[in-house]
Amino acid sequence: MFRTAVRNVLAHKARLLMTVLAVMLGVAFVSGTLVFTDTLGNAFRNQSAKNYDDVAVAVTTWAERGDEETPAIDAATLEKIKKLDGVAEATGRVSGFAGVADTDGKLIGNGWSNTGSNFAPGTDGKDAQYTFTEGRGPVEAGQIALDRTSADKGDYHVGEKVRVATNGPVKEYTLSGVFTTEDGAVNAGGSLVLFDTEIAQRLYLRPGEFKDVTVTAAAGASDQRLLDAVKPLLPEDAEAKTGAALADEEAEMTESGLKSLNSMLLAFAAIALFVGVFLIANTFTMLIAQRTKELALMRAVGASRRQVKRAILLEAGVVGLIASVIGFVLGVGLATGLRSAMGMFGGKIPAGPLVVSPTAVGSAFAVGVLITVFAAWLPARRAAKIPPVAAMSSVHAVATTKSLVVRNSFGAVITLVGSALIVAGAAQGDENGRWLLGGGAFLALIGVIVLIPLLSRPVIALARPLLRRVFGVSGKLAAQNAVRNPRRTGATASALAIGLTLVTGISVLGVTLGQAIDKMTTDNIRADYMVSMASGDPLDEAAVTALRKADGVAAASPQRSLWPSVGDDVVSASGVTPGDVEKVFNLKTVSGSLSSLKDGEIAVDRKTAKSRGWKTGDSLPVTFQDDKKETLKVGALYEGNEFLSPMLIPEGVAARHETLSDIREIWLTMDGGQSAANEKAVIDALGDNPAMSVVDRQGIRDMFGGFINTALNIMYALLAMALIIAVLGVVNTLAMSVFERQQEIGMLRAIGLDRRRVKRMIRLEAVVISLFGAVVGVGLGTFLGWAIGKSLSASIPGYALVIPWDRLAVFLVLAGLVGVLASLWPARSGAKLNMLTAIKTE
Repeated sequence: MFRTAVRNVLAHKARLLMTVLAVMLGVAFVSGTLVFTDTLGNAFRNQSAKNYDDVAVAVTTWAERGDEETPAIDAATLEKIKKLDGVAEATGRVSGFAGVADTDGKLIGNGWSNTGSNFAPGTDGKDAQYTFTEGRGPVEAGQIALDRTSADKGDYHVGEKVRVATNGPVKEYTLSGVFTTEDGAVNAGGSLVLFDTEIAQRLYLRPGEFKDVTVTAAAGASDQRLLDAVKPLLPEDAEAKTGAALADEEAEMTESGLKSLNSMLLAFAAIALFVGVFLIANTFTMLIAQRTKELALMRAVGASRRQVKRAILLEAGVVGLIASVIGFVLGVGLATGLRSAMGMFGGKIPAGPLVVSPTAVGSAFAVGVLITVFAAWLPARRAAKIPPVAAMSSVHAVATTKSLVVRNSFGAVITLVGSALIVAGAAQGDENGRWLLGGGAFLALIGVIVLIPLLSRPVIALARPLLRRVFGVSGKLAAQNAVRNPRRTGATASALAIGLTLVTGISVLGVTLGQAIDKMTTDNIRADYMVSMASGDPLDEAAVTALRKADGVAAASPQRSLWPSVGDDVVSASGVTPGDVEKVFNLKTVSGSLSSLKDGEIAVDRKTAKSRGWKTGDSLPVTFQDDKKETLKVGALYEGNEFLSPMLIPEGVAARHETLSDIREIWLTMDGGQSAANEKAVIDALGDNPAMSVVDRQGIRDMFGGFINTALNIMYALLAMALIIAVLGVVNTLAMSVFERQQEIGMLRAIGLDRRRVKRMIRLEAVVISLFGAVVGVGLGTFLGWAIGKSLSASIPGYALVIPWDRLAVFLVLAGLVGVLASLWPARSGAKLNMLTAIKTE
C-alpha cells in the first residue's frame, strides 16, 4: 500500500501541485514567523547580555529635572561607591530627550526614542559604553558627540555645527566625535546625543547629581557582594540590581513584546491553512474520482476499506511532507527577508545569526503533514465506502437525500445559534459580550460553510438569466455547470468566502471607526494648529509665551494636565486660557457661561457633573497636588469634548498650585486661518525647533485616525495569502470539472460549440463560483463588522455604522478577476480537447 501511495503521488503530479502550493504557503508562513521571532529574540537577548557584560551593579533613581523632592545620586555618593572594595569603576549617568535637526531643519529619528546623555570618560579618557569612529567625546560646554546612524542621516562631520533641541530652546553645538553603540534607543530608530557631564546635568537633572550609576567589578570581585555593599549608600527609593539580573529582565521584556507579534502572524498563518483545507479536500476528491475504477479493483482483489483509506491518507502524508520541506525552506527565506525589510524601514536589529530552532522545524512539519492528512480524511472515508461492483461500473456514489438533509439541518442550527450569539454580544458590549461575539462569529462561519452547497443553487439561479441573455449558450451552460456538484462548488466558494469575510469585516469596522474618529476631530476642534513635543514630553512654559507674541496668533490655549481632588475623588482636569479655550475648541454650553473662567470659576462636562450631583453655582472643595485647598465655584456645564479633561480650570488658578508645568499641547487659532505664512510664523516663534511638532487641522485628523488605515493595509497584506490559496482552489475545481466533463465537452464541440465558446463557458463558470463565494463572504463580513462596531460603540463618541460600498464593490470586482485568472489554464485545456478522443472518454 505504501508503494501504491507513492506511485499515485508521482502519477498525478499536476493535480497534486495545487495541494503542494497551498500547504507550502501555510508552512512557509508558520516557519517564517517562528524563525523570524526566534532570530529577533536571540539577537536582542545577546544585545542585552552584551550591554550589561561589564556591569556588576546598576543603580536607578526616579529623579527628574524640576522635581526637587525625589533624591538622585550626588557626587559624594558616587565617590563613596568608587572607593568600595572590588569596584574597578563607577560611572554616573543622566539622560533625557535630545532632538537633532538635519540640514533641512527636520528632526532626525522618531521623537520618542531621541535621547541625550553624558559622556563619562574613565581614567583612560574613554567611555567604555561607546566606541568612537571619528573624533573624540565632548569635554567642553559647546561640544556634542553623535551616534553613527544619526550623523550619516544628517550628513554631519566632526567640527561642523549641529542644532540640538532638548526641552528648551534650540542650541548649536560643535560635533566633536561620532560613535557606534548598541543603545536600544538608536536600534529603535532614534538618535543619541552625548553632552559634557556638567551640561547634561543642567539639562536633565541638577548640577552635580546623577540619575543612574553603573558599577564595574574588579577582577575576582563578586557582583552580589558589591550589590550588598552599594545598597546602604543609596538614597531612599533608589533601586540597585546586578547586571545579570537586568540583562535577564530586558530579555524577558523583549520576549514578551515578540509574543504578540508571533501570535498575530501565526493567526494569519492559521487562517491561510484553514482556507487550504478546502483546497486539499477538493484535490483528493478529484483524484479519487479519477481513480474510482483503480480503487474498486484494489477492493476486488482483497484490499479492505481500512487499507484503501490508509493508502489515501498515506498519500496525503507524502504530499504534506514534500510541501512541508519546500515550505520550510521558503519560510527561512521569508524570515531573512523580513529581517532585511525591517532594516530598510529604519528598524535596526542587532547583529546575530539566523536561529532555526527544533520547535520551528517540528511545528512547520507537523502543521504541513497533519493539515494535509486531516483535509484528505473525508475524501478517503468516502472512497473507502464505494462498493467495488458499483465503482467498476462507473457508478459514482452520490450524496443521499438523507445525508443532504442532515447536513443542511446541522448547518442551519449552527448558523442560527452563531447569529444569535453575535447579536447578543453586540448588544451587551462589554468584555463578556465580546466573548459571546467571538464564539458566535466562529459558529456562524462554520454554519455558513456547512450550508454553502445549499445556498449555491438559489444564489447562482439569480444570475442565470443575465448570463443567458448576455453570453448566450456559454452563459447558460456555465450557470448549470456551477451548480452541477454543489458540494464541490461550495467547498471552492468557502475558501473565497472565508478570506472575504475577514477582509470585509475588517474594512467595515476600520472605516466606521476611522470616520467616527475623524468626525470627533472635526466636531471638537476649531484650532488651526496644534503644537506638541515630538518626544511626547511636556512643553516648556516659554513656548506658550513665545506663541502668544507671534504674528497672526488670534488665540492660544495650552492644555495643562492637572489631577486635583474634589472630596475623596481625584479628577482629571485641564488648565486652560479663559477666553481663548472657546476659540480653539467647539464647546457647547449646557448651563452657565464659559466666560466665568475669567473670574476664576471652573467648568465641568455634563456627564461628570450628573454622575457626581454637581450643578452650576455649586462650590466645590478642591485640593491640588501641592496639598493646598481652594473652594471653586462651578461657573458652567458643557458637553464633553474628547480633547479636554472633564474639568476646566483657569490657568491662573492652576499656576498658584502646580510646581511642574505639564503642558501636553498648545492649540492655536490664526488670523486668516491656515496658510503657509501663518505656519512659518508659528515655526519661527518656536525658534525653528525640530523637537516641536506643528500640525495643521488635516494633520491632526491624520494623527488620530491615520493609524486605522495603516492597520487596514497591514491586515490586507497578511490576508492576501489566504486569497491566493482560494484562487488555487478555483483552479483545482475547474480542472476537476473539465476532467469530469470531457465527453460532454467533446459532444458540445461536435454539435458546433467552438473553442472560443468553450473557453468562455469555463471562464464564466469560474467567475460565477468566485462571485458566489465573494457575495457570501461580503455579506457575512458586513454583519460581523457591524456587530463588533456595535459592541464598541459605547466607548466611541459619534459612532455610526459606515458601509464602505466602494471597497465592497472593489472586492467583488477582484473576485470576478480571480475567477478569470483562475480559469486560464482549465479553459485552455478544455478548449484543446480532441473531439473524438473526448467523446470516447468514459
